[in-house]
Amino acid sequence: MPTPHRAIAQASWHAGAMTLLESPISTLDGIPTTFGQLAAGRVSLVVNVASQCSLTPQYATLETLHERYADRGFTVIGIPCNQFDAQEPGTAAEIAEFCSTTYGVTFPMTEKVNVNQPDQHPVYSAMTTVKDDRGVAGEVEWNFEKFLLDRQGNVISRIRPDTSPDDPAVIAAIEALLANEQI
Repeated sequence: MPTPHRAIAQASWHAGAMTLLESPISTLDGIPTTFGQLAAGRVSLVVNVASQCSLTPQYATLETLHERYADRGFTVIGIPCNQFDAQEPGTAAEIAEFCSTTYGVTFPMTEKVNVNQPDQHPVYSAMTTVKDDRGVAGEVEWNFEKFLLDRQGNVISRIRPDTSPDDPAVIAAIEALLANEQI
């Protein structure tokens, strides 16, 4: 069941009245915010994350990227999701503890959301319209699917789960966005 702010946001999104950056979302510790406030004008790598997935070790690489490029205007945004084989069953406190103690995560994390239907979060309603390098848009395939956004909140590329966050093509895209945009 979507929260009231999520249902309103989805209705507004579908009416064309809301941008991705205006989409309401709460932080992992329950503080209401918007996606734009989390991104804060930075190049962002948005990732649906899970604690009990074979791809969970990507957290380490995501944190390394976040630390490496943060001073240049980059952030990773982790969005927990339990839609894929219930691989993120924990509470917000359990997710925060796992990420902090196991991987030293310092990048922003949001509340747990649905990235696909039913009750797809508005952030994902917007991002999943973008095609990947195979020309495929639509539902998120699995945990750790990544979306690279520019400072204005435009999705520049969609990166499927099996591609490591430090893949040379991903690094090149991040560096190009950081080099070509003014802070």
